[in-house]
Amino acid sequence: MNLVKSELFKIRSTSTWWIFGLVTLVLWALALLANWASSSISAGVDPAEQGLNPDETEQLRVANAAVNVATNLYTSGQFFGVLMVMLLSAIVVTNEFFHLTATTTFLVTPRRERVVYAKLAASVMFGVGFWLASTLLNLLFVPFILKALDIGTQLGEPAIWRAIGLNALAYALWAILGVGAGVLIRSQLGATITLTMVYVVGSFGASLFFALLSPRLGDWFSKLQVLVPPLASQLMISGTELPGNPPRWVGAVVLIGYAAFAGVLGTWLIKRRDIT
Repeated sequence: MNLVKSELFKIRSTSTWWIFGLVTLVLWALALLANWASSSISAGVDPAEQGLNPDETEQLRVANAAVNVATNLYTSGQFFGVLMVMLLSAIVVTNEFFHLTATTTFLVTPRRERVVYAKLAASVMFGVGFWLASTLLNLLFVPFILKALDIGTQLGEPAIWRAIGLNALAYALWAILGVGAGVLIRSQLGATITLTMVYVVGSFGASLFFALLSPRLGDWFSKLQVLVPPLASQLMISGTELPGNPPRWVGAVVLIGYAAFAGVLGTWLIKRRDIT
């Protein structure tokens, strides 16, 4: 517990966490506005008049259902929120090498895996903190947006709270992924740039890749999108099961698998690598 407190103090004693917090706040506001605009546009679209095939028509109809519109709004900010959490978690590790404190840290605590566990725990706590802040803001502002869209708050729907809870899990898992990535990429600047590029470009690139090839290869290929971590975490927070997509639990299992791999690999590497 003392190690966890120490790691939390290391994070709080620098300006990094609140800078990431401010950036996350701005990105959350932009995401909420974008989701509002998207919901407003979709509300005026009749799926039957779009010239879509039956499967696509059903997907659009379900996506425009009140509970799914509300779920999308109540989880606004996840895409960039988990990115900020991952970057902050990576910096929890890379800071040790950037400030040349890694040797001291591991001399004080020779069992290196305990240090990694403490960093994982501290990162998850901050990740859940970021989730809590964005969720409280969503619960404050989204009811007004839903009223403007002529939709009830939908807070009586279990699907809303299930999505919010799974969103918390996503933030925690991305924090673990960040720690694992920080062990792999010791450079603070290198980790930040690499992870941002892989996350953002990889997400949009994967979406485009599957969109282009799925019509030729079939639904089975489209469902493989869940193997892309950002897309898996987005699937987790869908309100109801969406036609043509795997169940939400598949997204959770995929993300848990990546997080477990990152955590185990990170611990193994820290124990084997020389610390100078």
